[in-house]
Amino acid sequence: MKFTKMQGAGNDYVYVDCTQNELKNVSEVAVAVSDRHFGIGSDGLILIKKSDKADFFMEMYNADGSQGSMCGNGIRCVGKYVYDNGLTDKAEITVETLSGIKTLQLYPGSDGKVKTVRVNMGAPILQPEQIPADIHAFKNAEILKNVDRLVAQPISVDGKDYEVTCVSMGNPHAIVYLDKNVDLKAFELEKIGPMFENHPAFPDRVNTEFIQVCDSENLNMRVWERGSGETFACGTGACASLVATVLNGLCNDTATLHLLGGDLKITWDKKENTVYMEGPAETVFTGEWLLKEEN
Repeated sequence: MKFTKMQGAGNDYVYVDCTQNELKNVSEVAVAVSDRHFGIGSDGLILIKKSDKADFFMEMYNADGSQGSMCGNGIRCVGKYVYDNGLTDKAEITVETLSGIKTLQLYPGSDGKVKTVRVNMGAPILQPEQIPADIHAFKNAEILKNVDRLVAQPISVDGKDYEVTCVSMGNPHAIVYLDKNVDLKAFELEKIGPMFENHPAFPDRVNTEFIQVCDSENLNMRVWERGSGETFACGTGACASLVATVLNGLCNDTATLHLLGGDLKITWDKKENTVYMEGPAETVFTGEWLLKEEN
């Protein structure tokens, strides 16, 4: 299996061109290649396929083998892959995902290779049942019966109360705000992250973003992704966090999200009700993975 390792703001995936050939036992392959000690090392596996609805189809799997609907950093790298490898010569392409068709604007550098990508991520989903989020697991369950969004709502996790804002960008996100005096780098994400991920409030599990507001245009972020654990970046999470922070009145409609792996510029165009994400996409290396015989 020929592959390319790519990363967007430190969110790394193994990419395989499946426009001509299918890959079998994909979930098992995803687990194997993602292992950072015995595999290639990644946050998951992304297959690039043909689509009868868009220019390409992105099929993504998390490091634990579970299939994901959408990955903002991953889709930017898809754009770079197809352009740099001659699968398209268009600077604007469409990519079908399980959460809909996304439009990508590709920005090549002087060497003809794509450096940054701007993605139309679509409209944020705020309705609890569509995220999905089970209001009965929130502390104000009775009050929440008639609300159409969950903004700064208290929830108990491991005996401690947190206020969360819930947004879906094709996958579910719970956004939590930390005080500026908290050391974000020392925050015990590996302990609290799994408790959020598997909380009964989130029937499909959840990605959780922990945010510190620096000012109206800059946010610091760490993220725990369902199925992958902590990652250096999460594109949909950055988009959801911007939307949540705007809803909480804590930042402008455009802000830069500072993640462990780099920066992402996010804009929520309220008139269009569309979120745009712009950030880097880089190739790390290419190689061949020896598949098991049954694959």
